[in-house]
Order: sequence, then structure tokens, then C-alpha cells
Amino acid sequence: MPLSPEPPFSASRLDADSPRGLPRSTAAAASFLLGLFALLTLLVVDGWEPLRAADLRVTTALHGYALDHPGWVRAMIAVSAVFGPNCQRVAAGLLVVWLLVRGRRRPALWVAVTMTAGGLLGLAFRLLVRRHRPDLPDPVAHAWGYAYPSGHALNAVLGAGVFLVVLLPFTRGRPGRRVVLCVVAAAVAVLTGVSRVALGVHWTSDVVGGWVLGAAVVVASTAGLTAAGTRRGYPAAGSR
Repeated sequence: MPLSPEPPFSASRLDADSPRGLPRSTAAAASFLLGLFALLTLLVVDGWEPLRAADLRVTTALHGYALDHPGWVRAMIAVSAVFGPNCQRVAAGLLVVWLLVRGRRRPALWVAVTMTAGGLLGLAFRLLVRRHRPDLPDPVAHAWGYAYPSGHALNAVLGAGVFLVVLLPFTRGRPGRRVVLCVVAAAVAVLTGVSRVALGVHWTSDVVGGWVLGAAVVVASTAGLTAAGTRRGYPAAGSR
């Protein structure tokens, strides 16, 4: 009997049932993101001049624009409030309830653990790095606490990420819906982070750090859930 041809490498890397598939791919992606976050954190702590200069240029330009455009400021305040950490946690909590009602206890636990672990990591790094927020003349907004990484950016990625992982399986065979879901998730994360820099309450590197750490947590927890499910014979993470 002729042997079946091996699947393409790119396909096998996304196969949740393959020991070299999705679990290892997500683990590798998580390792890369964590390394990137570690590098950025070291540059922030060290006060690397090119990074400081870039942060200052962006903040100065956006602050000048904000002073001349109060409508822009109101829009950014709205975005920052609607997609803030507390709103993300409430939305994730509702997602957990929905999953429990459907009998999906493992994904529900995964959502809760991912949101909690990511939030605690962000708090730990803010207390460890102790970076101060921009001190601008005539500020258009105020925020308390340390700056790096941005809690808004971090929680926006966590929230968008858990919804994306849970809901993507429901878009199988519907590429249009899958594109819309991915675009909405990306837009929430990007707009939330941009709003914090536009309001002058975070440096750009704070927001990038939040994005990268949030993505690392989502990918790492997805790798763990997928690997555990594969070993125990459960469906892949987020599958219906």
C-alpha cells in the first residue's frame, strides 16, 4: 500500500493533533514574544537613548496635536474608557459565564487564568521597572501609577486574544467572518494603545511593551491548553 504523502510543513505546524504541530508552534511563538519583551524591558530600564528620543518625539508631536484638537482628545478618552482594563475584565467574565453555560469548563478556566495571569504580570513589571509617565505642560489627561508596561494596552490584547481564540472556531467555513473577527480584535488592541500615547499618559514603548506581553501571555496559555488537550484527547483550544 503506498504511503500517504506527508502534509506540508506549514500545515503540520498548525495541526493540534500532531506532537510537532500547534502546541510546539504556539510555544515557539510565546518564547519569541517573551524574548522580545525582555529585550524591550532591558532597554527601558537602561534608558537606551535612541528609545528615549523616539518616545519623546512621538509624545511631543501627539501632545501638540491634542492641544489643538479637543475633539480628538474626547475621542481618545472615550476609546480609553470603553476598552479600559475594567471593561476588558467584565467582558472576559461574561465570556467565562457563556462558556460555562455551554458546558465548556476548560476554555472558561483558560480565559479566567489568562486574564488574571496577564494582569498580575503587568502589575509586577510596573512595580519592578517603576518608570514614570510623561510629565507634559498643560496635560490633556491624567493617570496614576507607573508607566511600563501599559495596563490598557496589555489588557486590550488579553481581552481581544481570549475572544479571538474562543470565537475563531465558529468562523470555520466563513472566511469573511474570520477576517472581521481578526480585524475587530486587532483594532481594539491598536486603538486602545494609541489612545494612551495620544492622551500623553504613556510613552510609546510602554504601549508596545503592553502589547507584546499581552500577546505572549495569550500565546503561552494557548500553547499550554492545546498541549494538555492533545495529551488527554480533548478538542483543540477554542474548538466547538
